[in-house]
Amino acid sequence: MTESSTPAERGAHGPDTGRLATERGRTSIASQVVAKIAGMAARQIKGVYDFGTVAARAFGALKGRLGGEESVTRGIAVEVGERQAAADIHLVVEYGTSIPELAEAVRDNVADAVEQMCGLEVTEVNVTVDDVHLPDEEPVGAGTGQRVQ
Repeated sequence: MTESSTPAERGAHGPDTGRLATERGRTSIASQVVAKIAGMAARQIKGVYDFGTVAARAFGALKGRLGGEESVTRGIAVEVGERQAAADIHLVVEYGTSIPELAEAVRDNVADAVEQMCGLEVTEVNVTVDDVHLPDEEPVGAGTGQRVQ
């Protein structure tokens, strides 16, 4: 696993993990909560087109046609401890986007959001680019309507 920048290097004061366990009680944050926060933070970065592997996106498109909701956590896996969290993010980038710059922006935004909202120290955010979206490509699952009119 790779080493990420520290909160001080990102210009933040870092998480206040001391508030999660006090003499009055303990606060636990479910991994699904951290995954949703990470997914929303990653989506805010320009150049991110979609999340997940090709198979996950195809399954999501099928699920959407059957009336299911799109999952904000598709392509996001997290590990959550008592005071720390780590995330693995699989995404699709827009063609022409600098992948190293996009990955760093995603890392910073995800870490900042999780640390601010959850008070957990983010130890790492691993970004895997599974595909690049070309300007004239149809989204996965598009074009599945009628073949003739």
